[in-house]
Amino acid sequence: PRGAMAAAGSTAPPPGTKVCVFGSGSFGTALGTTIARNGFTVTLLTRRQEVVTSINTQHVNPTHLSECKLPPLLSACSSAKEALAGAAFIVHCIPVQSTAEFLEPMKDLIQPDVPIISTSKGLHSETLETMAELVPRVLGRKQPMAFLSGPTFAKELMEAYPSGAIIASEDESIADSCASLFHCNALRIYTTTDVVGVEVGGALKNVYAVAAGTIEGMGMGVNPTAFLVTRACAEMNILAVKMGARAHTMAGLAGIGDLMLTCMGGASRNKAVGQRIGRGESLESILESRQKSLAGVAEGVATAPAAEKLARRLGVEAPITQAVASVLDGRANVREAILKLMTRPRHKDFSAMPHEAEEEERLRRQAALDRGGGQSVLGLPAKAWFALAFGQGAVLLALGAQRWLR
Repeated sequence: PRGAMAAAGSTAPPPGTKVCVFGSGSFGTALGTTIARNGFTVTLLTRRQEVVTSINTQHVNPTHLSECKLPPLLSACSSAKEALAGAAFIVHCIPVQSTAEFLEPMKDLIQPDVPIISTSKGLHSETLETMAELVPRVLGRKQPMAFLSGPTFAKELMEAYPSGAIIASEDESIADSCASLFHCNALRIYTTTDVVGVEVGGALKNVYAVAAGTIEGMGMGVNPTAFLVTRACAEMNILAVKMGARAHTMAGLAGIGDLMLTCMGGASRNKAVGQRIGRGESLESILESRQKSLAGVAEGVATAPAAEKLARRLGVEAPITQAVASVLDGRANVREAILKLMTRPRHKDFSAMPHEAEEEERLRRQAALDRGGGQSVLGLPAKAWFALAFGQGAVLLALGAQRWLR
């Protein structure tokens, strides 16, 4: 089956390979377009029949990026069974908070060997799960997965402006085969096995974008934004390292790259929410108006309190995340939150903190191995195997000596 071929990852998928994209919003449409331009057959799964009709007859998405013509290899349907039939890859462009509800009804239609490429960025607001944890739980099984992240605004992908992104998977061959769907002259795709780093970077940058937008909405200039982005990158890096990520990941597209775009770019949904908060609007009215206008979900609003809880659980100091969460839930107003951040005790350069945390984690893991007698093999620690081997050697030596004496 095509799914098995894709998971094996020995070769790039052949032209015409079917890809199912979950979601017909801006990002789903843009990624579907990128994949179709590369010669693959793309089906967008959407719940809106008017979107299906328009895409299939006019090659236009009437609700998102409607000024852009869609390629002929891209179609749409509202039937999950039809969309998934024969699909070798699934690209998941559904918000994190809606993922469980979306996947549950169709989990039996998703073949267990078909890789799911998640583009959703955030933490589940109740369970604090990343997408790597949430999707297998909902499906009730382990599923081949990859995670796409990086500084990629949908409109600029549609315009084929030079861009870069990264795909993470625990299986390098899956990352490579998934990357082949997107990689082209206008979009360079890099691969990594650091799933945690890519997911945490993608989730937390939305929180910091709300803060950046708030600063801009208050008319504070660019000094505070530059300071925020630099300090935020260190903060999310420390949290990621504590969760098992590699510190260098945040120096790449999934970290500082995506963070800069979201905090400084003009098309960021999370930044737009922050701008309106900075101008004095209530969060409730902002979210209500965005929902009515189909402006898209600002994941940072739900991720901020989840990230605050996660940091507390891991024992990580995350003052910017805490400040954003406190403003969003009404514990503090914006000026109080900023003052609290600016009056924290002075300490050494924060840029070294993620690397120090990484070294601490390495030493902690090594100490745990040492306490357990080293790395376990078949359930026995290394010290036990050494003792067993030493004992066997002694017995053999004694038997050999006895025979020689005879």
